[in-house]
Amino acid sequence: MRYRVEQLAAACDVSVDTVRFYQSRGLLPQPEREGRVAWYDDVHAERIRRIRDLQTKGLTLAAIGRVVRGELGVSDTDLAAAVAAARGDGVGEEPATLSLDELAAVSGVPASLIQAVEREGIRIGRVVDGETRYGAADIEMVRTALKLLEFGLPVGELLALARDADEVLRGLAVRAVDLFDRHVREPIRDTAGDDPAAAAQMVDAFQALLPAVTGLVSTHFRRVLLEEAEERIET
Repeated sequence: MRYRVEQLAAACDVSVDTVRFYQSRGLLPQPEREGRVAWYDDVHAERIRRIRDLQTKGLTLAAIGRVVRGELGVSDTDLAAAVAAARGDGVGEEPATLSLDELAAVSGVPASLIQAVEREGIRIGRVVDGETRYGAADIEMVRTALKLLEFGLPVGELLALARDADEVLRGLAVRAVDLFDRHVREPIRDTAGDDPAAAAQMVDAFQALLPAVTGLVSTHFRRVLLEEAEERIET
C-alpha cells in the first residue's frame, strides 16, 4: 500500500512532524518520490510501529537506530530496555512529559536555575521526539537542589561541586561498564549466541550487578563523607 506522509502518520497514529523527525534521524528509509510528492509504503509503516514499540521500552533514538539497522541483536536490545527501565525511563514508570517551564512551575525551581545545572553537564530530563522532557524523578531532583539552596549554600559552589562529582562518577561508570562488557556481556554472547535465552541471561546479570555496584559506591561515599565531617569537627 502507498501512503502520502499525512496518510502514513494517520495510519501509525503519529504526527506528520514525528514522521519527518524520524526521517531526519535516519530511522526511516527514504520515500519514493514522484515529482514533489513523497510516497511511503508498508515498510515505512512497520518501521514506525517498531520505533514506537522500542520507545515504550525506553530505548533512546540512538539505540533504536542501531536496532532497526540490524546492528543490535535480541540480547543487546533487551539489555538496552533493561538499562532504560533502571534509569526510570522504561515500562511502568511515569512518562517524561513536562516541558522546562512546566517542570519549573511544578517543582518551584526557576527555569533559569535548571538550565544552569544542565549547562554544567548534569543532565536532568531526557529527549523525547527531539525535545527535552521531564518526569517525576526530575521534579524530585530539582526540589532537592532547591532545598540545599534554602540552607544558604551558594549556587556557584554547588554547581562546581556537581560538575566535579559528575566528572569523577562518569570515569567510574566508564570503568564499570567496561568490566561488564568484557566479563559478562561478551562471554554470554560468545557462548550463548544472540537468542532469547542469552538475552534473559544478560538482563539477569545486569539487574543483579547494578544494585551491587551502585550500593557499593554510595555506601563508600557516605562513609567517607561522614568521616570527613567528623574529622572537621574534631580538629
